[in-house]
Amino acid sequence: MAANFFAGSALLFVQKPANTNGMDFKAIIAGLAFAIIWSSAFTSARIIVAEAPPMLSLSLRFLISGCLGIALAWILGQRPILSRGQWRAVIVFGVCQNALYLGMNFIAMQWIEASLASIIASSMPLLVALIGWTIFKERLPIQGVIGLALGFAGVALIMGSRLQGGADLLGIALCVIAALSLAIATLTVKGASSGGNLLMVVGLQMLVGAAILAVPGVILETWDVIWTPSLTLAMTYTIVFPGLIATIIWFWLVGRIGAVKAATFHFLNPFFGVAVAAILLGEALGLHDFVGVSVITIGILAVQTSRNSAR
Repeated sequence: MAANFFAGSALLFVQKPANTNGMDFKAIIAGLAFAIIWSSAFTSARIIVAEAPPMLSLSLRFLISGCLGIALAWILGQRPILSRGQWRAVIVFGVCQNALYLGMNFIAMQWIEASLASIIASSMPLLVALIGWTIFKERLPIQGVIGLALGFAGVALIMGSRLQGGADLLGIALCVIAALSLAIATLTVKGASSGGNLLMVVGLQMLVGAAILAVPGVILETWDVIWTPSLTLAMTYTIVFPGLIATIIWFWLVGRIGAVKAATFHFLNPFFGVAVAAILLGEALGLHDFVGVSVITIGILAVQTSRNSAR
C-alpha cells in the first residue's frame, strides 16, 4: 500500500507540465506545499542533530531517500539515461544543496536554533537575485533593488539580535555559506527539470549527497545513537517529506512555471520556518524576530515580483 501511495504521488509530479506560461491553481497549491514542507525541515533537523551525529545521519537520510526515489522512478519506467545538462545538474545539485547546504545547516543546528537557520536560509532568493544582478548583469528594476536592501536588512536585524543574545557565530557563518550554496544550486536547476526522468534525477542527486557526506562523517563522527521515538519520527519525516517529496515538487514547479516564479514561494519560508520551530520546539521569538521576518518577507516578494515583471 505504501509503495502504491508513493508511486501515485510521484506520478502527479512527473507528468509533463500542462501550462508553463502562468501561475495556475495547481502551481499555487504545489508552491504552498513546498514552502511548508521545506520550512519544517529545519525543525526536524534540529531534533535529529540533538540525538545523532549530523553528517552521518544526513548521509543515511540521503541514502534512503535516494534509493526510494530511484526505485519509484524505475517502477514508473524511468531509467538513468540522462542528458548532459541533467547529469551536470545531478552533480551540482547533489553537491551544493545536499552536501553543502543541508550538511552545513545540520552541523550548524547543533549550536543555533532552527528558527535562526530557517531565517538565514530564506535569504536564498535574495542571493540569487543579487548574483544575477551583479555578476550576470541581469536587469533588476528599482523595486527589486529596494527589495534586496530590505531583505538583507531584515536578515541583519535578526542575526544582530541573536548574536547579542549569545547565538553561535560559527553556526551562523555555516548557515550563510549554506545559503550561498543553495543559490548556486538554484541557478543550475533548470537543466534537471527538462528532458524527463525527473524522479530519477531526484534520486541520483540524493545519492551524490550521501556519498560526499559519508566521507567526513566516517572520519570525524561516531555513530552513537539511541533511537528514541522523537528521533525515529523526525528521521522518517525528513526522509519522506523534505528529502523526497519537497524536492520533487520543487523540480516540478521549476519545470512548470520557471525558476524565477517558483522562487517566489520562498518568501513564505521565514514565516513558516519560525512558526513551526516555535510550535514544535518552543523556541522563543522576540520583537526583532517578528520585525525582521516581516521585512525579509516583503523584501523577497518585492525582488521576485520585480524580476517577474522585468522578464
